[in-house]
Amino acid sequence: MAYDSTYLRGKAAIVGAADEVSPTGELHLTERELEVKVIHAALEDAGLKLSDVDGLFCTGMMMPSMELAEHLGIRPRYTDSTMTGGSSFEVHVEHAAAAIALGLCEVAVSVYAQTPRSKGGLTGGMAAMMSAFDRKNPPPFLEWEMPAGLMLPAGAYALAASRHQHLYGTTSEQLAQIAVSTRQWAQMNPRARYQEAMSIADVLNSPLVCDPLHRYDCCLVTDGAGAVVITSAERARHLKKKPVYVMGVGTHHDHAMMISEMPELTVTPGAVSAPKAFNMAGVAPKDIDIVMTYDSFTITVLMSLEDMGFCPKGEGGRFVEDGKLGPGGSLPTNTNGGGLSYTHPGMYGMFLLVEATRQLRGECGPRQVPDAKLAVAHGVGGVLSACSTVVLGTEETL
Repeated sequence: MAYDSTYLRGKAAIVGAADEVSPTGELHLTERELEVKVIHAALEDAGLKLSDVDGLFCTGMMMPSMELAEHLGIRPRYTDSTMTGGSSFEVHVEHAAAAIALGLCEVAVSVYAQTPRSKGGLTGGMAAMMSAFDRKNPPPFLEWEMPAGLMLPAGAYALAASRHQHLYGTTSEQLAQIAVSTRQWAQMNPRARYQEAMSIADVLNSPLVCDPLHRYDCCLVTDGAGAVVITSAERARHLKKKPVYVMGVGTHHDHAMMISEMPELTVTPGAVSAPKAFNMAGVAPKDIDIVMTYDSFTITVLMSLEDMGFCPKGEGGRFVEDGKLGPGGSLPTNTNGGGLSYTHPGMYGMFLLVEATRQLRGECGPRQVPDAKLAVAHGVGGVLSACSTVVLGTEETL
């Protein structure tokens, strides 16, 4: 039987979205309390109940979806604890859409909560790995990269940035413009961690974290939580909010946690995942109204834009330097303030989905992008290791 790359197009929709953040960066609840809170908020947003949920998705070590289901008092018939770092939640949308299309579940919830700022420790997948590895058999990066002085994760991204600058003439000023454009969106968001005005000079004058990346080229460390509810397109049309349809999905990874194993330092797995998603959706980058892309570092944004096809490889610096990613620009990007200025608990991919959903439903107030019909949520996990791309659309895009 021939493979139909468009089979999942429009068969599922995000119908509920919620996140929990604070301008202080701290949330005074446990991670489990935050998970429960955002699940109930997302279900309320959708007009559904906990008893409707028959698919549960979350990340972590051991058996997180099973433990969470037991805590919630539900017995879902589909469970998924896929962990690809910051892109996990875009993968969850892909898996949920497939499960719904195949009748394996009807109402799926993906949830994330982490409180690194309150704990004062490591974030995201790195924290999970460092706490769980076998000390007699450590992961390879502890043996081969860190002893050579590579600081993770910033050191790995600094290598990619240095290589991009060497090959293509990309400048630190161009990278700084990404941080400035993102901050301009955050200034319109009263929930953002950083809301003060920032200039390119401010970025360049901030301390070097790992050359060529400065402090404001790097994401925040905050507490945060979020959840999305996904159901069938048919059921979505009868619920509380305007459905946001899953038009296309794609996932790819090319190495694990060692940047030295990355095939090409300036080409991310998004060069494969994004074309898959766009092909399924039947659209091209020029059709996209809003981009929500992972911004662990400014170089992550620049390379992701290239690999998704918004500009040719090597031209990302020139592409962003006119401020087109910010308010009033031709490619509104990370409209909530992103991981650079809004929140970043360690795995930011959940917040890409929440903001894209709110934008396509017209719920973003002063930062609302007019007439937005197509959005991309593009997660990047590990150290530029795993990318997952989700194209989302409104009724008009079906």
